[in-house]
Amino acid sequence: MHISEGILATPVLVGGAALTAAGLGVALRKLNNEDIPKVGVLSAGFFVAGLIHVPIGVASVHLVLNGLIGLILGWLSFPAIFVGLLLQSIMFQYGGITALGVNTFNMAVPALVSYFLFGRLARRTRKTYVSSVSAFLAGSLAIFLSGIFVGFSLYLTGEAFLPAAKLLVAGHIPVMLIEGIITAACVTFLKKVKPELLSMT
Repeated sequence: MHISEGILATPVLVGGAALTAAGLGVALRKLNNEDIPKVGVLSAGFFVAGLIHVPIGVASVHLVLNGLIGLILGWLSFPAIFVGLLLQSIMFQYGGITALGVNTFNMAVPALVSYFLFGRLARRTRKTYVSSVSAFLAGSLAIFLSGIFVGFSLYLTGEAFLPAAKLLVAGHIPVMLIEGIITAACVTFLKKVKPELLSMT
């Protein structure tokens, strides 16, 4: 899911950085002290999930967990994903500093979309079936949108990247299913043992 450094055109990098800065600004205004441990744990989970990846052209396929992060954190997905990506780029050269804004946007916005579309159903309904299906859709949709966003970022850089963009989107189809299952399982588990983690408003 990371786009490597030196691939994207400067206008795409600048646009991604600006949009991510705006998202971080909104998120940090909503951040409370009691949310910091939750953000830290999910950022760590995101960091670890991205370490096992399969390169596809100029990007890579791996677990992202942004649907789960979105359901639990809402707007706070932005700092959680940003910090995880920053550490990956510094420690393992995944993505890179110049592409950090675009990569954050491509993963955090789908997390936010999943939160707004499925968050209430997945977190608050008492019906296990409805909650599980909503969480599955949230996890799958987040990966689908991230794949589309990454592909579009490559396309904006040049039409020569279109084949790579199509391959990347296709490569994330199995990940969509896996992430949907993981998200549904995690939400179901948390509702039983730690429901307060799903209490974001």
